[in-house]
Amino acid sequence: MMGSKYSLLAALAVAVAVTSGASAQGNLKIGVINVARLIEQSPQASTVQKKLQDEFGPRQRDLAAMQESLRTRMETFQRDSPVMGEEERANLERQIRDQQREYERTGNELREDLDLRQNEVIGQLQRDVLVKAQEYARAQQYDLVLADSNVIFGSTAVDITAAVIATLKPPAAAPAASQ
Repeated sequence: MMGSKYSLLAALAVAVAVTSGASAQGNLKIGVINVARLIEQSPQASTVQKKLQDEFGPRQRDLAAMQESLRTRMETFQRDSPVMGEEERANLERQIRDQQREYERTGNELREDLDLRQNEVIGQLQRDVLVKAQEYARAQQYDLVLADSNVIFGSTAVDITAAVIATLKPPAAAPAASQ
């Protein structure tokens, strides 16, 4: 909470300083970027999601199969335990308990690995997208570009998010020249 107040104050101080310096020189060009929208709508975001799905999809399917197997074994136990012998019932209970532990352990490992990998690739995506935003701001000669999280108010006239998203998309292939 305290850090966000300081970042807001710092952003406002920079805006005031730039505004007072630029007002003597002429027009000040300010932009605001909705970082969450920029990252979510970037073409790279869908690539990252597909990459994670390709990487973790097989393990998720294996986990679902383990769950189904466990469910089937538990139903069998519920249905057949009254007519089972003592040793058979004890063996099935042990198997269910072991399978449940294995399922929970496998699920926890998958969640931890997925969370770690998501943090890695999303962090890289954020860095890449923000570098592109900086390049766009320099190319368009902006004096100041703020992230929306530090802005109290910004009109849509200064929102450059869509323009930056457009720069993230690969250029369209030129049509082949007719011969």
